[in-house]
Amino acid sequence: MTKLVVETNNDWTKKKIESAIHTEIELLRKAVQKTQGELQDFENRYGKFDRDLLYGKVDDMELIEWEGELETLKRLQTNLKSLEEITFEYK
Repeated sequence: MTKLVVETNNDWTKKKIESAIHTEIELLRKAVQKTQGELQDFENRYGKFDRDLLYGKVDDMELIEWEGELETLKRLQTNLKSLEEITFEYK
């Protein structure tokens, strides 16, 4: 969990900070959905990802792209979770 402590009496500033974080959360959610769609396309074509089974049956560049999408999804989900866990405290 992440606690964000903001020391201000300005409501506009509070709202802007929360809005910026919520906007980033929405962008990350959309990116996660898009990446999941890309991964689903790969799975629809080739089945579950298994480098050993797919080696020689799938173009190497496709495997590299697939692995890249998997890594991207992992990072996006980590970043999203981090932002979603933020609690705001105002002083």
